[in-house]
This record gives sequence, structure tokens and C-alpha cells, in this order.
Amino acid sequence: MYLTPYDHGVITMYKFVKKFCVLYVFIFLAVFLNSFILYGENTSKSYRELQQLSTDYEDSIGNGRKTFELSGEASLSEYLVYAALHNPELEAAFNRWKATVENIPQMTSLPDPRLTYSYYLEHVETRVGPQRHAFSITQMFPWFGKRDLMGNSALQEANSQWEMFQALKRKLFFSVKRAYSEFYYLQRSYQITEENMELLRGMESIVRSKYTSGKAPYSAVIKFQVEIGKLEERILSLDEIKEPVIAELNAALNRQPDALLPSPASLPDDTLNVAYMDLVGQLKEYNPELKAIDFQSYKVKNSINLAKKQFYPDITLGLNYIETGPSVMPGTKDNGKDPVIGMFSINLPIWRGKYRAAVREAQSQYNFVTRNRKNRENTLTAELRRALYDYNDAQRKIDLYKNTLLPKAHESINVSLREFEAGKVDYLHVIDSQKTLLELELAYERAASNRAIQYAHIELIAGEGINQTK
Repeated sequence: MYLTPYDHGVITMYKFVKKFCVLYVFIFLAVFLNSFILYGENTSKSYRELQQLSTDYEDSIGNGRKTFELSGEASLSEYLVYAALHNPELEAAFNRWKATVENIPQMTSLPDPRLTYSYYLEHVETRVGPQRHAFSITQMFPWFGKRDLMGNSALQEANSQWEMFQALKRKLFFSVKRAYSEFYYLQRSYQITEENMELLRGMESIVRSKYTSGKAPYSAVIKFQVEIGKLEERILSLDEIKEPVIAELNAALNRQPDALLPSPASLPDDTLNVAYMDLVGQLKEYNPELKAIDFQSYKVKNSINLAKKQFYPDITLGLNYIETGPSVMPGTKDNGKDPVIGMFSINLPIWRGKYRAAVREAQSQYNFVTRNRKNRENTLTAELRRALYDYNDAQRKIDLYKNTLLPKAHESINVSLREFEAGKVDYLHVIDSQKTLLELELAYERAASNRAIQYAHIELIAGEGINQTK
């Protein structure tokens, strides 16, 4: 039967489509089987869970930014919520973690298949016809377990970055609590100083009256005016130092440095009822910095096993299809039949020294991570010991001032005023009593602020919930 050139073209196209479909189905089945058998189900599940965690967190942040604002007299918890919603460094750390999560499917995916087209510049004449075109498709499959190890390493890196994100959030909260406590102390110092200045002005008025009647020397009037001037200078100093403290708090809240802030309502009345060794145990188990290093350790363990896998070859499977035209000799058997060739290849891991060096590198990296973890644990334990001492010292001072010294100072100033008005003591005794009262009131507020700061420092190191008795 005579075939026109058009008929030959149709037949050629039909054969090409048929063979290409065979190639496609073959590669699809190979990829499907590889994914089904080798892909780590635990890694896949964890990736989906991390994606959901990311979505939930972003939704909560977005909703919070729309609805939450600082009230007129904000509590510490309101400041913390605002900082968590708006701090740019915390948002940057979250996006760094989010980026590592998206590295998981990249590490577990197969390399892209390779499709090759060849055109014979000079047709190869064979018995069944001239070979004119060739198509091949190949897919490389890493050695058994490699993809699972790479995926698990990416997962451990994501877990490590999540803990670093949590550590940064703790540091942010500590910065807010410290600045908040300092802000509160400045506010109370300002109020106490003004109260004492009003007290001195009242005394100065009494002394002036006594001077007018000849019952007190003019030096007494001058002395009271000097003390009032000292307190006025202290108030000016408090006004100036308030600016950097507010700027530090605004920086944590992602606000302009000079933005007005609500006055702190009060300091948290947190009491520590946990023994030192219990805090150390909580530090070792829950500190996010140490947990981040632990996940890095798991990652490096995977790297050791992955380096050992380099001693085994990767496998490449493929199919090659050659389009063959009709033979010039009619009646030839298999005239125009297109050959399909299955391909199998492996790389040859012959450079064993390179692979052994990779294993040693991973083992040294693991030793580094484990030693670094121990060093960080030692440093945090020492910081915890110091913070606990500072907390106990502040608590001791609070008890002393509140229960003993301040009541006696108030009693002393009242007695001094009565005796001064009765002429039993001189003005220097009254001024000395007033100075003592002022310094003790300021020292009490300083101790209260320090206790709040050190409690926050202990929370930073050992974790929240430390006020529960063990």
C-alpha cells in the first residue's frame, strides 16, 4: 500500500505520542513508588503540623494587632502583649523559623527528572529504517534513607529555630519587664520626692515664722531652703533620666522613642517559693536555648549518618525512545519500529577519602555542639545562682524597710516635728529625720523594683511558672 508523506507524518506522530506516554507513565510510577516507600511519614506529618502552627500564630498576631491597644493605665501584662504583637525583632525571628520550615519539603523531594531530546544531524540508517530523533527521560533516586535523613535534619533545624524564637520572646519579655520596673521606680521616686519637698516647704514656713518671732536663727531658714533646692534638682534629674527609660520601653514595643506611655499601674507581686536545685532542674529541661542546642545535636547526628550514606551510590533510572522512519526496503520485518531502551546507572563513590573526611567533619561538629551545650548550661546555671541571690537580697531589704525601718522613720519625723514646734529640738534634727525618711522610702521602692527585675531574670533563665511550690 502506498503511503503519502502526510500519512508517514501522522504515523510518526502517533508512534511518538504512544511511546512518550509509556515513558511518562514509567517515570510517574517510579516517582510514586519512591515517595511512598522512602519518604518519612513522621517528617511529613511534622511538616504539616509546623505549617498549621505557623498559620495559627500569624492569625493570632493579625487579629491582635487589629483589636489590642494599650489602656490609659496599662498593666505589665498589657505591655507584654503589645510587645509580642509589634516587636520587629520577634517578627524577624518568626519569619526565620518559617523559612526553615519550608526547607523540609525541599530536602525530601527528588531531584528534577531530566528530559533529553536528540536530533541526528545525519540519519543513522538501520535495517528497519533511518533513526532521526531520540527522546530520553531519567530520574535520579538517592540511596535508600538519604532523603529521610535530609528531611529529618531540616525538621530538627526548624525545631531549633522555633526554640530560638521562643528564647528571643523570653528576652523581649525580660527587657519589657525590666524597663517597666525602672519606669515604675522613676514614677514612685518622683512622687516620693515631691511629697518630701512639700513636707520641707511646710517646715520651712514654720521656721520662717519662728525666725520672724526671734525663736529661730536665719541660718535655719537658709538650711531648709537649701534642702528644698536639692530636692528640686533631684526632680529635674528624674525628669531627664525618664527619657532613656521610656525610649528603651518604646523600642521593645516598636514605638517612637519619645512616644507617650501609660503610667505603670503597679509592680507584679511575685513571690519565689522554689528551691535552687528545682530551678536548676527546670532550667535544664525547659530553657529554650538549651532545647535549641539539643535539636542542633539531633541534626548533627543525622549529618553523621548521612555522611556515611555517601559511601553508597545513587541510582538513576530512565527510558530512551528513538524515532525510526520507514525502511527504504519494502517488506522489511519490523519496518519503522521505534526502539525503547531502559536505562539504569549509578554513580561510583570511589573517592573514599572524601567521604571519610565528611564523616569526621560531622563527628567533630557533633562534639562541638555537645560541648557547647554543656558550656551554655554551666553559664546559665551561674546566672541563675546570681539572679536568685539578687532576688533574695531585694526581698530581705523589702521586709526590713516595710516592717521595721519605714515605720520607725515615719514615727521619727512625726516626733521631730512636734518637738521642734515645742522648741525641744533644733531644726537640724528635723532635717536629718526628713532625709532619713526620704532615703528609706526610695530604697524601699528600689528594692521592690529590683525584686521584680530579678524575678523576671529567673523566669528568663528557668522558665515561667516558677512561683509554684515544688
